[in-house]
Amino acid sequence: MRRGTAPRLALLGVVVALAAVAGWQWQRQRAAQTGHLLRLAPSAVTRIDVRLGAGPWQHYVHRAGRWQRRHGDGAIDQGQLEALARAAAIPVLHWRAAADFQPARIGLAPPQITLVLNGHVLAFGATSAVGPQRYVKVGPRIALVPLIDTPRVKGRDDVHENLGAAPAAGAP
Repeated sequence: MRRGTAPRLALLGVVVALAAVAGWQWQRQRAAQTGHLLRLAPSAVTRIDVRLGAGPWQHYVHRAGRWQRRHGDGAIDQGQLEALARAAAIPVLHWRAAADFQPARIGLAPPQITLVLNGHVLAFGATSAVGPQRYVKVGPRIALVPLIDTPRVKGRDDVHENLGAAPAAGAP
């Protein structure tokens, strides 16, 4: 061997070992990522259906750059509907199988809010007892998401009023 070849081979071995460790760590981090509630960008949402508890459904479509009622007219809070569309991108802290839970115990019988974004159903339940997190049913799985990122429910009538819906009977 020529003089200097051994140190170069040793250096090459160290570089290869570091690259392997970095690749392994990248794969572990990628596997640990929990993603978002939906694989749908909020800007791609064109239909929103929302229901509070067992109340009536409200239906909206995004046309010509604005949210509108699917049927009928009236003022609509564009910001509130944009916030509902952003629910697709809520980060998930942890996924579990829906079979691991009793729906009534986590606020999903009925859900506090049912949100349908382009046909994808998100059922928002109660807050977790162990932290500022909310249960969300997405298909056959339950996600725990940060409470701060979930749609707000000030009161059953408030959300519909904020969206521009008529107040419930007996409301002031």
